[in-house]
Amino acid sequence: MGGPVLVTGAGGFIGSHLVEELVRRGRTVRAFAHYNANGTAGWLDALAPDLRGSVEIVRGDIRDPDGVRRAVAGCRVVMHLAALISIPYSYQAPRSYVTTNIEGTLNVLRAAIEHEVERVVHTSTSEVYGTAQFVPISEAHPLNAQSPYAATKIAADQLALSFHRSFGLPVAVIRPFNAYGPRQSTRAVIPTIITQALAGRTRIRLGALHPTRDFNYVQDLAAAFVAVADSDAAIGGVVNAGSDFEVSIGEVLALIAEVIGVPLEAECDAPRLRPAASEVERLWADNRLIRETTGWRPAWGGREGFRRGLALTVDWYRAAGSSAGARDHV
Repeated sequence: MGGPVLVTGAGGFIGSHLVEELVRRGRTVRAFAHYNANGTAGWLDALAPDLRGSVEIVRGDIRDPDGVRRAVAGCRVVMHLAALISIPYSYQAPRSYVTTNIEGTLNVLRAAIEHEVERVVHTSTSEVYGTAQFVPISEAHPLNAQSPYAATKIAADQLALSFHRSFGLPVAVIRPFNAYGPRQSTRAVIPTIITQALAGRTRIRLGALHPTRDFNYVQDLAAAFVAVADSDAAIGGVVNAGSDFEVSIGEVLALIAEVIGVPLEAECDAPRLRPAASEVERLWADNRLIRETTGWRPAWGGREGFRRGLALTVDWYRAAGSSAGARDHV
């Protein structure tokens, strides 16, 4: 993967970590961040000084085809992460998810063809599977949208794959399972638990405790993106990026209590509960395909790796204090 790399959604949680990973590996990066009137670029504003010289920040809107076309020009690789991701908000504003997640992806794909990009890595989500019909979930698992967000991601994934089949665009789809780590929005479950506990609460407001997830430390996922971009075998297909480890939200609460060293209990926070038919009850990744096609392995896999990742995440939120959620961007 030589030449400039465009990262859309670069100001967000995973995107900013991916930008750092690319620069540390010697790549020059064009970082596409969502424009706002404040002139800020999300977590890119916090880039270490030694990394900034290798990053060109471009502000725009993924829904604007002209802006996307200009951002793609001259780049050999595009890593497309820009998306609306909040599941609860997708119940309220589904059209916003259509225009951002589907039409935004279309803009990227068209620009990639126009500028003869050599590789597009498109970001999916484990939410497209819905509640597991079998575990661990392989890429052959049926797609079952249980939220408007998931429905738009299925559509975007299929659009990306169709551009490979129809026009020969070298597209690879990476399907990350649940991410966690420094910089994640405090709306997400792990930061929610951590920030409440660090604020002195011992009764933590949460939604359902029984669903299970396959959590992945964000640096593992950043490395997975690079591995997929570097793999010719990944072109034209979908690969799960997961740790092959399942843990319930209730168990996550207990592990964070161990890491912080204080007893924590859960109390139901009704607004965090999904509609019954929309709750994804179980997610557990089969990661054999990504291991076989790219050689990627999670460094924070399994229960012990998860606990180590939680400790690093707690340390970051403790140091960040009240500024932890100040740069939430898509």
